[in-house]
Amino acid sequence: MPQIQTTTKIPLKERIKKDIEKNRQRIKELGPGIITGGAGDDPAGIVTYTMVGAFTGFSQLWLLLLSTPMMVSIQNMVARIAIVTGKSLPEITTAFYSKKLTIFMIMVLAVANILTIGADLNAVAAILHIVSGYPTIYFLIPITALIAYLITFGRYEMIKHVLVTLTVILGIYVIAAIMAKPSIVEVLKNTFIPHIQLSKDWILAALGLLGTTISPYLLFWQASEEKEEKKSVVQADEVNFDTLVGMVWSNLLAYCMIITGAAMLYGQGDAIQDISTLAIALKPAAGEYAFALFAIGVIVSGFLAVPVLAGSTAYAVADTFGWREGMDNKISDAKGFYFVFVGL
Repeated sequence: MPQIQTTTKIPLKERIKKDIEKNRQRIKELGPGIITGGAGDDPAGIVTYTMVGAFTGFSQLWLLLLSTPMMVSIQNMVARIAIVTGKSLPEITTAFYSKKLTIFMIMVLAVANILTIGADLNAVAAILHIVSGYPTIYFLIPITALIAYLITFGRYEMIKHVLVTLTVILGIYVIAAIMAKPSIVEVLKNTFIPHIQLSKDWILAALGLLGTTISPYLLFWQASEEKEEKKSVVQADEVNFDTLVGMVWSNLLAYCMIITGAAMLYGQGDAIQDISTLAIALKPAAGEYAFALFAIGVIVSGFLAVPVLAGSTAYAVADTFGWREGMDNKISDAKGFYFVFVGL
């Protein structure tokens, strides 16, 4: 007689224990994906999202719901390319296309990142000026020096933990959105029911929102960090989870920024030109506590985004020209990499 195979059922308690341990390990491995997501909400992005709310109210919330799976897919693709090939995006484009194309691509990336770094540093300094009363110039050099010191003398794991912590702290924007007391009905309606206005301001705001949400430097950064961590194909599930958490977190924060802007500043968009005028407009409308959360968020996002912007450029330049790179290397072993990283 043929033998009947039986399967041993795993007790429910043991299955739950294994699932908890698996998820705990996944959370422990969070890194490139969640850092990438947090860095997407830099000070320049905070201004954009808040202004979208001020100009268009809640009407563009559905765009973030739409863009989330796009972001997850795009970031997952670059992460998988990195773990399968062990190469960064510049190395891939050089191998499959041409070095000239790669150099052109990196030049465009570098120019965009330099401008964004300048805007982000100025935004942090401007917030500190509003809070303290001291001129912004007093803060620019210390902020830059502190970030440069962390990058130059910190080991990769330490830097990663610092950046992950800063990403989590950005959750204060969720609290700020709750404190803004928006209409729940309006928020839900505009989240799940697409609504398009054929006005110039609405369309420009939508383009600004999507352009801020999907940024090229995030692609370069995540691919380079997956390569730096030397992850293998068997860790693909961890990478997928990390990316999913990061992109959902990024868009949740952006969602809350739009809600805050819409609830507090709708109709005042024309008066907002930069981070300073935004902060000045927000302070009387939001109150001291909500303004404090906003200010802390801008400062934290600056310290998170600037290393990612500079790092994505440094990795890209180093990989394009075949220089040694990586934050675990000494300065003497990766001079070109650190020169670009700190020089930006």
